[in-house]
Amino acid sequence: MDETIKVRISPLHWLRQRIFLFRRPWFDIIQFALVVAVIVWLMALSTSTLGYNWQWYRVPRYLFRIRHGELLVGELIKGLLFTFRISGVSLVLALGIGLATALIRLSGSFMGRILARGYLELIRNTPLVVQIYLMYFVLGPIIGLGRFGSAVLALSLFEGAYLSEIFRAGIVNLHKGQWEAAHSLGLNSFYTYRDVILPQALRRILPPLTSQVITLIKNSALVSIVSLGDLALQARIIAADTFLVFEIWFVTALIYLAITVPLSTVVYYMERRFRILT
Repeated sequence: MDETIKVRISPLHWLRQRIFLFRRPWFDIIQFALVVAVIVWLMALSTSTLGYNWQWYRVPRYLFRIRHGELLVGELIKGLLFTFRISGVSLVLALGIGLATALIRLSGSFMGRILARGYLELIRNTPLVVQIYLMYFVLGPIIGLGRFGSAVLALSLFEGAYLSEIFRAGIVNLHKGQWEAAHSLGLNSFYTYRDVILPQALRRILPPLTSQVITLIKNSALVSIVSLGDLALQARIIAADTFLVFEIWFVTALIYLAITVPLSTVVYYMERRFRILT
């Protein structure tokens, strides 16, 4: 006698199967194509409404140009290289500031914890643009910093405040047994952090750490307010000189996307690779 076996699918399992379909690569491609189509449609609509004359053929010379048989970089690429420079220096300093602040907050020093907390509250509750202005016009002349040094210090302090919370969260989330095991081996605080705690915490904080790097690169555009020749300032100058407002800013946005999208992809794969199973 044949028996028909009916498998009952729970609503939660059915929902997971449907959500999984929306995580397929082809669905991402469809979403990207729809976004591009909407942007193109809005550009065409704005052109017909504003009567703007698009001149895309004038844009490539601000990226690369050939003179006397030699390939030269344009103003936008020069600004991009400067953005990499200021972002790289700021990132190194921000990592040091963030780690030091996190360790001070976790230390037994009452005054150190008060100062670290005050630094975090001051930085996180004031806009970055205000901090850059104050650093350049007030603190910079006192300690002898120029435009580049003032901008780097402002970016480093700002990003360091957020990085410190990332470091601290990664450290405090470790099981207390790790501390007990380190102390049982006779390790002092320095070697406990260096050999036991920080290597394990790094695995947990790599994804948010990379996300903060993306934020740092985007925030670096604000240094243009003190006339530093980054990508944003170069775009502003070119747009003012040539009246290619939309073309230049669209290209600038694409350049930023070309930097941040690969980093976002790295974050996605790092979250999957270093996911902590509970």
